[in-house]
Amino acid sequence: MLIKIQAAAGPAEALVARPSSGTGPFPGVILYMDAFGLRPRIEEMAQRIADWGYVVLAPNVFYRDGTVEQLAPAVDMSTQEGREAAGKAAFPRVGHLTSDKALPDIDAWVAALAGLDGVAPGPIGTTGYCMGARLAVRTATAHPEVVAACGGFHGGGLATDEPDSPHRGLGNARARFVFGHADNDRSMAPDAVARLGDALRDTGLEASNVIYTGAPHGYTMADTSAFHPEATERHFRELRALLDGTLKA
Repeated sequence: MLIKIQAAAGPAEALVARPSSGTGPFPGVILYMDAFGLRPRIEEMAQRIADWGYVVLAPNVFYRDGTVEQLAPAVDMSTQEGREAAGKAAFPRVGHLTSDKALPDIDAWVAALAGLDGVAPGPIGTTGYCMGARLAVRTATAHPEVVAACGGFHGGGLATDEPDSPHRGLGNARARFVFGHADNDRSMAPDAVARLGDALRDTGLEASNVIYTGAPHGYTMADTSAFHPEATERHFRELRALLDGTLKA
């Protein structure tokens, strides 16, 4: 279901997914969407994670640009042409969401998750896709007191030369990390994967940092031409092991 959250620059919609069975309270997880926004595919993914025994919050991080309905992809992304057209529409929003805007919002997302009915007190997890992987890492580094697990899948821009590159804050984190990078990804090339790995090792954090061979950028998104079923299922297995091993241990 969709709820409203008071974020840094105004009200923002967010999806909430709860377990289909069982009695709470349940650990909380923040799911950060890809560049194409909140839509049925993100809801499906959030519900699958929720059914492992979690309450999942997936915020519309582009709320400054419009509502979920206004920002919904207007093309069929299952074709390469449609996905490229949707990408051209989304890229300006991605560029506008700078770290100085994202960090105050992250505070709001963390507080909102903690305030949801049925969310257990204690550690939380984050997972992010595409540009959402950056937000997942920023959440782990900005809120080390609560974030115990962080997943990033087909993420981009996680380790760049920019002074606010997400990898530069890893020294603040206490989470366990799992990264499943896309293969031949211009937004996260092998040298960037290596740089991220170096940063993780330098901080002594427990982490997996691997490239999913043959999986394109966007491989988890079943509503796009980039969907790669095998890589998607691998991601779900590794994410579940991460969350269960940190939030339910």
